[in-house]
Amino acid sequence: MPEIVIPAGIRGVVFDVGETLVDESRTWTSLARQAGVTPFTLMGLLGALAARDEDHRGVWDLVGVERPVEPSLIDHVDLYPDALDCLRAVSDAGLVVGIAGNQPRGVEVQLRDVGFDADFIASSAAWGVAKPSADFFSRIILDAQLDAREILYVGDRLDNDILPARRAGMRTAFIRRGPWGYLHAQRAEVEVADVRIESLAELTTAFT
Repeated sequence: MPEIVIPAGIRGVVFDVGETLVDESRTWTSLARQAGVTPFTLMGLLGALAARDEDHRGVWDLVGVERPVEPSLIDHVDLYPDALDCLRAVSDAGLVVGIAGNQPRGVEVQLRDVGFDADFIASSAAWGVAKPSADFFSRIILDAQLDAREILYVGDRLDNDILPARRAGMRTAFIRRGPWGYLHAQRAEVEVADVRIESLAELTTAFT
């Protein structure tokens, strides 16, 4: 495992949710079955949209159905195995810990129920603003009660996470996992991330 160097002056770490802390495979599999298509079909279409930098919510237009309304609740089985340990390591190091992502209302309770202990947990639905809006990252700074340069934002996407967090003045950590993570890792813009990791286990090591 390569040595990860955290930028100087970091006093808080804020994590994205989907494909950073939570594996969304089960959610998308459930949505595919509700929509009447195979998981392979739905995920293939999602990958095509991601590669073209198109909104993934357009997948329902491609399938020709309304988005299924039945929510898939986050369970322990959905967590990436390194997620809880990483948040504990950051907290044990005396830093502010936050979770904030484009998620439906109610995800805050679900994340706490599966074991995430953070200083704040927020969703785009609760805030009424979504990434990559600058207002979303302004809310992170407000809730963290830190200067922007003291916050390390961890996410798997350049467009929704790394680039807008950097524009807000934060430091950033890009994690290469999930479909966007693997696609965006091939792009030149990934070099702007202060930290590039393959797993949260690498980040855990940096804080212990």
